[in-house]
Amino acid sequence: MRDAVRFMLGDELVRVSGISASLSVLDWLRGTARLTGTKEGCNEGDCGACTIVLVRPRHGRLDYRAVNACTLLVGMLDGAQVLTVEHLADGARLHMVQQAMVDAHGSQCGFCTPGFVMSLYARAKQPKSERVDAAEALAGNLCRCTGYAPIIRAAAMIDAHEAPDQWDRRSKETLARLEALHDGTTLCLGDGDTCFMAPASEDELAHLLVQHAGGKDAGRPTLVAGNTDVGLWINKKLMRLDPIFWLGGIDSLKQIAESNDHIEIGAGVTYSEAQAKLVGLFPETGALITRIGGVQVRNSGTVVGNIANGSPIGDMSPLLLAAGASLGLRRGEHRRKLALDEFFLSYGVQDRAPDEFITHVSVPRLKPGAVLKAWKISKRADQDISCVMMAVWLDYDGARINDIRLAFGGMAGVVCRARACEARLRGGPWTRQTLAAAQAQLREELQPISDMRASAGYRLDVACNLLERLYIETVERAPTRLPDASLA
Repeated sequence: MRDAVRFMLGDELVRVSGISASLSVLDWLRGTARLTGTKEGCNEGDCGACTIVLVRPRHGRLDYRAVNACTLLVGMLDGAQVLTVEHLADGARLHMVQQAMVDAHGSQCGFCTPGFVMSLYARAKQPKSERVDAAEALAGNLCRCTGYAPIIRAAAMIDAHEAPDQWDRRSKETLARLEALHDGTTLCLGDGDTCFMAPASEDELAHLLVQHAGGKDAGRPTLVAGNTDVGLWINKKLMRLDPIFWLGGIDSLKQIAESNDHIEIGAGVTYSEAQAKLVGLFPETGALITRIGGVQVRNSGTVVGNIANGSPIGDMSPLLLAAGASLGLRRGEHRRKLALDEFFLSYGVQDRAPDEFITHVSVPRLKPGAVLKAWKISKRADQDISCVMMAVWLDYDGARINDIRLAFGGMAGVVCRARACEARLRGGPWTRQTLAAAQAQLREELQPISDMRASAGYRLDVACNLLERLYIETVERAPTRLPDASLA
């Protein structure tokens, strides 16, 4: 094992040891490295003021990704290059991204500006074929005084005047240095009181989990991939987590495998990495993923992590539940397969032992004649938690419903299926009369909660309205959604 995390900070190789397992990259950058351009705004991954860029080798080239430093743990930097706003200028000469922000008057008070700069920088580093539009790239960055029009104009200037920068000129050297850091050893980082572990293989993770979860005095291991949710436990609830296991160093968990009837998404695959494959299966997935969080969140957060934390407001779980997905789990040498709709037991409780981990989620391909549809209802379009999320898998032949799976999130303590409503619809004609009966069944079956996002009555009304939308889109073939907001 290795007791120091190793990464490149700009062009400097850094070794860090003897730190708390839960120390964030934001706190380390500002407090230890004294790189104070990276700001603390919300400290929960929403505002983008702490945006930095992580660079990792991928498919023989350098992959640049904007991430939130506030929810990133220092141990998660292992084997990467970290670039902050201080690393962009080449001597006294501003980087083209910084200069574009100046020329477009994209900054007022300046507090949020470094985050915008780093998001624009990461976007400029993506191949043009993979580059999202500026508005999407900046959806995870908030500005309270300038407005976004000048910043969007800065993005257009960058697109029009792209040129290699100092990091492009060093790319071969940087790639070789980063690849050399991947030595296949397990990282064990801590300060004597807490432990952060980054196993180098799936076998090592299985062994260490059994070892740490076995004794009566052992702490319950906390598994993280992107840390976008657990990071809030640390920052907002001040939870002391020990030990923390990070999955990001395990190559086998970062793979997407395809077969004729399904795809398997590994536990370490981020939303950004999985998006194209999921959209290939279910076209509406793309609009859903872009609303789960900003680019920074999607570059860190994983599809399986969204399932594993069992949150009833996780948007991927209802969609994958409706799709008929299943999970692969491992405990020591024992592996098992579990249908996703058997995984969620009650609020905060899932069918997973403390020393067990999810290896992948298996998602079936749509069979001919079937469709998968989803609606996310929230108070704002971007980066908001669902009041109601409905996903439905429907096998409809134009006259009758052969089969249906109907899943809801944001309703109660767990993501759930409306099985009685499914039974009412299955095998019958898809008519207005059938719709009315199904809506009545939903009102009997669902038991939504009232909270700060919506009342129980509102949630029931929305669920029934969404079922009507399904009827309108599949039978009447009429649109029910706003342009550019296909899940609204």
